[in-house]
Amino acid sequence: MGDTLDLLFDLTPPTQEQMRELVADLSQDERRLLLEHGEEAPFCGVFLDEKRKGLYTCRLCGLPLFKAVSKFESGTGWPSFTAPVARSHLRRVQDTRYGMTRTEIVCARCGAHQGHVFPDGPPPTGERFCINSGSLAFTPNGQPLPNKLGRGDPEGEPVD
Repeated sequence: MGDTLDLLFDLTPPTQEQMRELVADLSQDERRLLLEHGEEAPFCGVFLDEKRKGLYTCRLCGLPLFKAVSKFESGTGWPSFTAPVARSHLRRVQDTRYGMTRTEIVCARCGAHQGHVFPDGPPPTGERFCINSGSLAFTPNGQPLPNKLGRGDPEGEPVD
């Protein structure tokens, strides 16, 4: 998968029927995180210490969101990334819950909550994408990407 991921993936939202099927596959906690904009407790996510090469995808619809090479140890307790695989794969939304203003990030295709982005990350972007592990799935290099919406190539193709 090259740097042109933003041109390869169909960002058309899932149909209502597809969304029903995707949501039916979620656990109660995943529903809370992805659909109700929940937060995981720090230092408990399954991907916090993940070190393998590959791609992190949206747990709900399978859209690639982050390359493993953009992951870094932020010390915050959540998986953190310097940049998405393609800016068009995430949408930024102002979040004023809990008496503060933050920038929430959601999957651009299905709208699932991923976490927040902050302006205190390392170079080259200076941004820290702070993500809930439960909002993600991981595809190691050599394994096929999820093709949850049946859209064909490049979804379902091996990650390189």
